[in-house]
Amino acid sequence: MIITFLSQNHTENLKLFQLGFPPPNSLRRFSLRHPYQTSWIGHPFEYDAEGHGSDLVVRFCKDVETRSQTGYVDFGRFDKFNYFVAGAGHVDFVQGFYNGDLRQCEDSFDKMGRTAQVNVICGACPNGKCEGLPGCICNISYESTCRVLLDLAIPCGEPGPRVFKGFTVGFHPRTWEIVNDGMTQLGFEESHHEFGFATEQAHVSLYMTAIASQSTLVQKPIVKVFPDNGLEVRLSGSGASGKPPTTLSPTVLAIDWRCEKARDSPYKVNVTIPVEGYEPVQFVLTKMCEFRQDQAGDATRGWATFGILSCIFIVLSTLFCCGGFIYKARVQHQRGTDALPGMTILSACLETVSGGVGQGYTRTEDLNNAYASEASWERPPVPAAAQQGTRRQTERKYGAI
Repeated sequence: MIITFLSQNHTENLKLFQLGFPPPNSLRRFSLRHPYQTSWIGHPFEYDAEGHGSDLVVRFCKDVETRSQTGYVDFGRFDKFNYFVAGAGHVDFVQGFYNGDLRQCEDSFDKMGRTAQVNVICGACPNGKCEGLPGCICNISYESTCRVLLDLAIPCGEPGPRVFKGFTVGFHPRTWEIVNDGMTQLGFEESHHEFGFATEQAHVSLYMTAIASQSTLVQKPIVKVFPDNGLEVRLSGSGASGKPPTTLSPTVLAIDWRCEKARDSPYKVNVTIPVEGYEPVQFVLTKMCEFRQDQAGDATRGWATFGILSCIFIVLSTLFCCGGFIYKARVQHQRGTDALPGMTILSACLETVSGGVGQGYTRTEDLNNAYASEASWERPPVPAAAQQGTRRQTERKYGAI
């Protein structure tokens, strides 16, 4: 596999190491370029260290060691978890080698034994030494018997796009799952099913941050969907309008998408963020569409209609109850619960369900009659003739009224 090493010097120009060897794990994120004809991994660069009594050898991306008549001394091995980092001044890359021989270096930093720092220079040495292939070691210096510093000059390819330092895109204002320092992270450089969004997830918010001094370089994002038909994508938020993002005030790029057509394969949403003076930042969002989704407006209108009808029903019911109560109280001279509309029907229903008259709803006058009947039970018996006379007298008085 051909790998390209990226770095950023003081002019922020991105350099390309075009090497033809399998990349270590720490270099997965770097882009692919044209190869050299030979493999550089393990290629030895020797330096005749006059006055040190031993020669220094750097095996590229393997280890650093000194060689003498008494044997080899290891000054560190390549750490696949330690990235090539950007250098300063005339140095383009810095790579550390750790965990060398421990002899007489048992008290070294973090007990890492002998270590080495390789400063990689694109092109020739500052003194003009070793131009062209395959490169050479310019000079070495020992900080101690346990640490060595050296400059390694290697021919580089044409300068590439600059790294937009400090620009991040993530799912949280303080994270950078998608873009970090303008570089697309693993899983979003192309479509990946395991990094995709489910059909049910109709919204996603992306937070963009940048250094305040360079925030004005960020422009409005551009979205393209592949295939063109079947997925509706709408952008909103401060990020969609082109507002400059900063570290303290991140901008939000809200993406609303709706599946208009179901597909077995996911949709690819290619987001491009132009940056003035830099290569555009690009990343891919994977959207699954296992079924078709209705428009959000239809559901909203349905709930709105239901709410309006509910309000009308409540208002009409209130007017009906108030009107019926006033009518029964003023016209029919009913009081209490008897004046409520529907109480007669409710009483009849309860009486029917209970199966007897005595179990139904009792009106106020019936309750008073019941009390009168109970009082009459306690009175002494009256002869039948007296009762008949009393009844006739009452009827006569009623007729007189």
